[in-house]
Amino acid sequence: MRVLPIVAAASSLGLCALARAVYAPIPELEQGKDFSLSIQSGISYNNNIFGAASDAIGSFDFMVSPRLAYNVSVTNQTFFSASYSPSLDYFDNRPGTKTVYSHALEARVAHSFSQSSVLDVTDRYSYNQNPEALLNGTPVNTDQTLESNEFDGRYTFAPTEQLGMVLKARSVYYDYTNPFLSDLLNRFENLYGLEFDYTMDPRLKLAGEYRHQDVDYSNDPSQNNKHSDFLMAGFDYAVGPQLTSSIRVGGEYRQRAGLSSETTPYVEISGKYDYAKGSFVSVGYTYSLEETSNPALFSDEKLNRMFVNVQHAFSPLIVGSASFDYEPAALNGRNGQADINEDSTHTGAALTYLPAKNWTVTASYDYDFVDSGISNRGMNRSRVGISTKVQF
Repeated sequence: MRVLPIVAAASSLGLCALARAVYAPIPELEQGKDFSLSIQSGISYNNNIFGAASDAIGSFDFMVSPRLAYNVSVTNQTFFSASYSPSLDYFDNRPGTKTVYSHALEARVAHSFSQSSVLDVTDRYSYNQNPEALLNGTPVNTDQTLESNEFDGRYTFAPTEQLGMVLKARSVYYDYTNPFLSDLLNRFENLYGLEFDYTMDPRLKLAGEYRHQDVDYSNDPSQNNKHSDFLMAGFDYAVGPQLTSSIRVGGEYRQRAGLSSETTPYVEISGKYDYAKGSFVSVGYTYSLEETSNPALFSDEKLNRMFVNVQHAFSPLIVGSASFDYEPAALNGRNGQADINEDSTHTGAALTYLPAKNWTVTASYDYDFVDSGISNRGMNRSRVGISTKVQF
């Protein structure tokens, strides 16, 4: 199981299209004003708040989370945005501390040197006392506090009218405060890449990319660190005005500290069908090497991920969504530890209602299930909740 969704290397899906403008979309209710404030609150029930393999603890969660956002065009060529989101959760049946606090700070600067030359930099910092990470196989404890920071930089330019290129970099840092989790999982993940797309016609773009990734652990780097080089090619094809597809295939050469190197396939396939206004179906498949939640026993895992996402607008005021992820993986055991298979399934559904211009009400359900070759890595968890959000 992945430690966090952002552990995976930066995806090429949807990134090969040449950026034509510096102003990325912002939420509709934030447009037209520099500052905006929203407040979200809700109640949910989680039958396994620590993701435990046995003796699961269930609890209600009462949550409140304001968000302050700032969006401004500094000049005709420069856009700046920032947001701050603190949140407070109260668990009525949580061992230890029942009230946990989290916050996230994000800032972005985008500068357009010309219509086809754009620099875009984003930094996201979060402090989370109740992370959504599923740390399979680690001892359950009441402190899974995670501090993380992710930096993303992209420079997009077009040497010719048909050729677009992107230089990109990503750096992610994970810092658990619990000493056991800290020794096991604290690390940097750095990714650098160069991608290009060549426009054959308005519907078809050929694409290629090279990436280099470094995974540097804070503890025992001589056994845990990894360095990977990726090379891939593919295309983005608009089958029609409502149907788009993207394919990348290639390979990864991974050098593991203290273990043998390996060359594996790397695959990214996705498609999206917009069948009505505000309604779509997206599907995809990826194959890659990922980090595990217990690098002391497993160097990494070969992960297949298949997903389906659906959004349907029943009316301008009612929108439903559903998702299904199936992730069969093979965990690569270190010396003395056999390889194991581990299948993860994630499903979710939500129904959102807009009773007034600045109000939304959402009811949601999520289910996680892990079937592992090692019993203490398996788990199941369900969450159901309702929340409201008001925008000022």
